[in-house]
Amino acid sequence: MRFATLLLLLAPCAAYVAPGTAPAAGAAPARHVVQQQQQLLEEETNSGTGALLASGFGLGALLGWMTSRKQQIASTVAAVAVAVPAAANAMVDYDNIQYLGGSDKVDINNANIQAYRQFPGMFPTISGLIATHGPYKQVSDIYNIPGMEDKLKNIVKKYEGNLVCLPANPAYFIDRINNGNYR
Repeated sequence: MRFATLLLLLAPCAAYVAPGTAPAAGAAPARHVVQQQQQLLEEETNSGTGALLASGFGLGALLGWMTSRKQQIASTVAAVAVAVPAAANAMVDYDNIQYLGGSDKVDINNANIQAYRQFPGMFPTISGLIATHGPYKQVSDIYNIPGMEDKLKNIVKKYEGNLVCLPANPAYFIDRINNGNYR
């Protein structure tokens, strides 16, 4: 690359003939520049060959080292594969998925706190209280949450008809607070 750049920079100099000079006078410097360019080309080719040989020897040494340490490398790769947790598969065939925030009804045992955003006053305080307690047997159980003030209970009463209580599903119950973002 350096040689090509140098060649492009010097090529106009070799072809330049100053006005008022004889062509014979400009021919000698042009030959000299061409000879310099040829020498640079040979040096560049030789140095590229050396770099290619060096990288080939380095790659060969690395492969030789890996061959002699097959057992250790395999053990390390296996340990890393076991240590890195795999992504959890989502449960797609859940029958009551509409109650997890996709309708005007919300399941208090399985819905994420974000599902309560549709009810003004419920998010984040009341939805956080509902999600951090439970599982519940019926909707009225949420009035027994310790520390829930009467003011908050009145807001819940306003939307009690929009809340349902289905059996807690382990796939969704665990994600009611963080929705699987921080496991």
